[in-house]
Amino acid sequence: MNKRQLLLQGVNLGMIITSALMIWKSMVLATGSESPMVVVLSGSMEPGFYRGDILFLYQPKTPAQTGDIIVFNTDDREIPIVHRIIKVHERAEGSPPRLDILTKGDSNWPDDRSLYPRGQLWLNTGHIMGKVVGFLPHIGRVTNIMNDYPWFKYALIAALGVVVVTSKEG
Repeated sequence: MNKRQLLLQGVNLGMIITSALMIWKSMVLATGSESPMVVVLSGSMEPGFYRGDILFLYQPKTPAQTGDIIVFNTDDREIPIVHRIIKVHERAEGSPPRLDILTKGDSNWPDDRSLYPRGQLWLNTGHIMGKVVGFLPHIGRVTNIMNDYPWFKYALIAALGVVVVTSKEG
């Protein structure tokens, strides 16, 4: 492979990465959510959502309501959780009023208080990453496979590297 082909492949790769970042940032701006898409990693929301479904999120201006399906994160967790709001308690203190939110997975028996940080009984609006507004079934299964079998991730990266290095244009 000559220098010109190598440079062309580098430019093409850079354009692909830049385009993906621009699309992602546009989605962040359009939805108001720092993470406009997430993959369902557990079966806690079955039968509504299954492992591998991709969820689309939106950060609405209206307050959270009982029955909304949200994605939330707490300070002690790295991975966000997708669950349904089962109770909203409005505190009159402050302006605007503060909302206390309790969630639960559709296929879980208890509420999510055991998932919240020790001593925390409620979520607040700051924990909510977005409300689920749509989904694509099974499209995120590759993410589940890579999380369940880390060696698969490295094998996939190695295979893509081999394809890039050995591919020839023209």
